[in-house]
Amino acid sequence: MNRQEGNKPRFSLQARLHSFVYAARGLKLLLREHNAWIHLVATICVLIVGIMVSLSPMEWAVVTILIGGVWVAEAFNTAIEYLCNHVTPEQHPHIAHIKDIAAAAVVLAAITAVVGGLCIFVPRIIECISI
Repeated sequence: MNRQEGNKPRFSLQARLHSFVYAARGLKLLLREHNAWIHLVATICVLIVGIMVSLSPMEWAVVTILIGGVWVAEAFNTAIEYLCNHVTPEQHPHIAHIKDIAAAAVVLAAITAVVGGLCIFVPRIIECISI
């Protein structure tokens, strides 16, 4: 392997493209999780309602960021759970704390998404009903 200064590997387009294979494998693993299916159903529902109420581009941007935040939190939570289970399959109080905090991150992201979503969707739904 050719190395540049500082022992860094040279840039390789093939390696960068191959990283997408790893990411796709990660998405496949993530979608095996039951909670990911709940997020997927919620995402689809939000997208359908967003189309129905004709969200503005800025509203779509906010909704996309909120949805992405929940998915990122769920992905990190799942990765942390896999890592903790690998490190010690048996019950350990510190591992339990780590898993609980990671799960709390998902809940916080979901609450933020719901509040943000309500701020966007409630006025739009009221507007649609009033017409």
